[in-house]
Amino acid sequence: MKITAKAPHKMPADLKKALIALPTAGKAWKSITPLARNEWICWVISGKKAETRTIRINKTLSKLNGGMRRPCCWAGCPHR
Repeated sequence: MKITAKAPHKMPADLKKALIALPTAGKAWKSITPLARNEWICWVISGKKAETRTIRINKTLSKLNGGMRRPCCWAGCPHR
């Protein structure tokens, strides 16, 4: 499965690997807009600790599987 970001942020390898490992989340990823993808990527990479990033990747997969299209309760990417 090919996973791309097409957003201001580059797709981090750990998020890409996780999306490939969980095909339902990968399929959901492909269905969201580039702006929404950027929001998820920015949310994941904005965690300062490695453990926070891992938690955010797992939440991303869970939320995408649940039908959520953007991170909830987050101000959004300040880089756009």
